[in-house]
Amino acid sequence: MNPRLTALVRGAAPLIAIAALAVLLLVVAPATLSSFRLNNLGKYICWAIAAVGIGLAWGRGGMLVMGQGVFFGLGGYAMAMHLKLEAAGPEGIPDFMTLYGNGTMPGFWEPFRSGAFTLVAILVLPAVAATILGWAIFKRRVKGAYFAILTQALAVVFATLLIATIQETGGFNGLNQFTSFFGYNLYDPVNKRMVYSIAAGLLIACLLVVWQLYRSRFGELLVATRDAEERVRFLGHDPANIKLVAFVVAAMMASVGGAMFAPIAGIISPSDVDATASIFLIAGVALGGRALLLGPALGALTVGYGRTTLSETFPTQWTYFLGLLFVVVILLLPRGVGDLPRTLRSALKRSTA
Repeated sequence: MNPRLTALVRGAAPLIAIAALAVLLLVVAPATLSSFRLNNLGKYICWAIAAVGIGLAWGRGGMLVMGQGVFFGLGGYAMAMHLKLEAAGPEGIPDFMTLYGNGTMPGFWEPFRSGAFTLVAILVLPAVAATILGWAIFKRRVKGAYFAILTQALAVVFATLLIATIQETGGFNGLNQFTSFFGYNLYDPVNKRMVYSIAAGLLIACLLVVWQLYRSRFGELLVATRDAEERVRFLGHDPANIKLVAFVVAAMMASVGGAMFAPIAGIISPSDVDATASIFLIAGVALGGRALLLGPALGALTVGYGRTTLSETFPTQWTYFLGLLFVVVILLLPRGVGDLPRTLRSALKRSTA
């Protein structure tokens, strides 16, 4: 094959793969799946959005972010607060505050009556939190296992805080019973499909953003920082700033995934944002291939489907199956299932040499 044509095909391959995924999610799935299965797929897509950001931070940046549940929860609770206030009416308060508290609403809830404020908060809150946290961590050159443990500890603290503040956040039960989404009735199947389509479109948009970052100068510096941090510093770049950008982008993507998860799942609770939830996101990224463009998203979709299917058949043992799958992939395919074609091609070349 002509070298130029080969290079052109390789360059267009990621876009072709993203386009194929877009067709499957936006055209094929709505046309073939029942409302129940499509809603489940919508939840997996929300996890996949967060997983794309993890792929950027971990796969390309070498940062094992085990606390993405924090940012997933920031977006999820921000959206849920708006939906609860929308259901309560212009002057109303969420129902659980009457049940658990004295019937008064905390002041920090009030701005979330505005849909525009909520959308901005979904992006700004995780960006600010990740910037402050990342600056403190990366400037002190915390990395490796210490970074992973610290981020996971933050997820535990965040979930514990949510459980303890039952009058402000609903406690262990979380926020639920959403009736509308920016004025659209969520009990209408047409509107539920619209929310699903928005989530699927956001996943495709996140993949395009990451694809552009991978092929940019920043993407090259991120990989260089992962592989030779001291050399990058010697060349005049601050590795802390490079890591910080990837960390903030990953946090914002996790928040977007959480924001769409709330109306699709109909609930957001501490169990959706704690350390266990963060580990499930990591497991999906590892399964699909953390260094690949589509690997994290496909891995998260697979783990989500497996989680639902296995829990239906094996209500108490399904976590063991997923754990075993994770161990097998790490031992046999450390780069993920998405890297299997390359592994097979390499084995074939060695056998024919």
